[in-house]
Amino acid sequence: MTLEQLRIFVAVAERQHLTRAADALALTPSAVSASIRGLEERYGTLLFDRVGRRIEVNAAGRIFLDEARATLARAAGAERALAELAGLQRGALAIHASQTIASYWLPPLLVRFRDAHPHIDVHLDVGNTQSVATAVREGGADLGLIEGTVADEALALDEVGHDSMAVVVAPGHPWAQKRRLLARDLQDAQWIMREPGSGTRSVFATMLAGQGVDVAALHVALTLPSNEAVRAAVMTGRYAAGLSELVAAPYIAAGLLARAPLALPPRPFFLLRHRERYRSKAAQAFEQVIRS
Repeated sequence: MTLEQLRIFVAVAERQHLTRAADALALTPSAVSASIRGLEERYGTLLFDRVGRRIEVNAAGRIFLDEARATLARAAGAERALAELAGLQRGALAIHASQTIASYWLPPLLVRFRDAHPHIDVHLDVGNTQSVATAVREGGADLGLIEGTVADEALALDEVGHDSMAVVVAPGHPWAQKRRLLARDLQDAQWIMREPGSGTRSVFATMLAGQGVDVAALHVALTLPSNEAVRAAVMTGRYAAGLSELVAAPYIAAGLLARAPLALPPRPFFLLRHRERYRSKAAQAFEQVIRS
């Protein structure tokens, strides 16, 4: 049974006339007659009584007419939904992002997207780089935004932004007055680090290695699960940490943290998506906002 057969049946049943139904559907009477006959033969049920040259819906046809109308209405609703989705008049978008991006970089972009597409329901989950990658790979997120890199052939990474890293200490820490840090200074320090799987930790460890530091031998005093927890621990006075400038800058400006004298390269932000899963119109529109 096809939707076209249902449309023809309803047109004939409502008009009780093959020719008038054919005119309304822009079909030939023979095509309309063949469609009705095929429907009846396929299911072994007569839907019309042929009385002379007239055609009338019988009891079975009247029962089927209600179902046919309901099915066509549902099909029309599905068609409207697809049209609305294509036109971004409705839809949903699931985004997973690592902490620094979700808390500091992403919110203005979400506002811009919301202003442009107010009917799209956006849901944001916050995790670390590894949890974001898992969500995108397993279909729990349409898009991911991460600070580190992931090695997964199922996922595509595109650089969409960047951030600066800073080594921060409390204002009373010896490094706050130092003019230069050497590799041995970094090696001997007491560090506060983000948890394994964090993009901030991964990128910062790579940067330290670039300064000649044996990362595996670092003195890690505490491992904490958020940027805010790391910042608060560093402000107690004894420790150093690598934090995003987005996180640290307001506290440095307020004199609550000090930037240690170590220049670090910028780190990229990556958009993460599944290579094979369908990208919805909403996801494509959000990518455009990010790239603009």
